Amino acid sequence: MGKRGMQGCAGVALAGMLCAAPVQACEPARVVEEIATADANRYAALVAGDLAAVARYLGDDLSYTHSSAVVDTKEAYLDALRSGKVVYRQVERSDVKITPYGCVGVMTGRGDFKVTLDGKDIDVPLRFTNVWVMRDGGWQMVAWEATRIPAK
Repeated sequence: MGKRGMQGCAGVALAGMLCAAPVQACEPARVVEEIATADANRYAALVAGDLAAVARYLGDDLSYTHSSAVVDTKEAYLDALRSGKVVYRQVERSDVKITPYGCVGVMTGRGDFKVTLDGKDIDVPLRFTNVWVMRDGGWQMVAWEATRIPAK
């Protein structure tokens, strides 16, 4: 990759990845817009139960830390969805901020989730941080970390 291409991949060390995207694909405003769209599509697929679409938005190297502190790989997370152990019924996000770092974006915000967990309907208010990386197939989430907001 030439000098100009390497400049477009600044900050990729954050996620420990090589950047395969051209410089123009990692323009800050474009990164923010595309990650916002990818994340919205991921949530829409979760609520719709379209697990093939969900899987496309998750990196094979995903580290998914639930608000319960349980850590899943991509396959473990998808297995919980496939089995019906976890069903996302509704997701609302607010206070979302996306900070681009070359071909990587860090998203933070608040989420209010209506989930069925082991057959029981629960509400899960939380703060989250997730990391998105541009790869040949598009944007993929490679890390999720959530902290439950305590009841008042």
